[in-house]
Amino acid sequence: MRALLEAIDRTSLAVSVPAGVVAQTWRGGPRQTRIARLLADRNVETPVLDEMTARAIGLVVGRTGHADIVDVQVAMDARQRGHAVVTSDRHDIHRVAPTLKIIDI
Repeated sequence: MRALLEAIDRTSLAVSVPAGVVAQTWRGGPRQTRIARLLADRNVETPVLDEMTARAIGLVVGRTGHADIVDVQVAMDARQRGHAVVTSDRHDIHRVAPTLKIIDI
């Protein structure tokens, strides 16, 4: 994560952190400093989970049997934007979108 933050600082790397990811990772306290810094960067977008997106995610959950809506939102957003996915659990994203580029952390 530190290397990713440094890369964002050095370049104009576009980063998307879907709202569901923010909700899952935000726990408060000193550990949030890196996440808060990432979210504050001008190159970082936080796509919302609106009704249309929620319905699309539900369809993918139904089709794939993958129960984690955040994984599905991440995969859908990455596919739409042409982004790679940075994750510590490659298997979960691969189940939803096997062709996405994944960066393991």
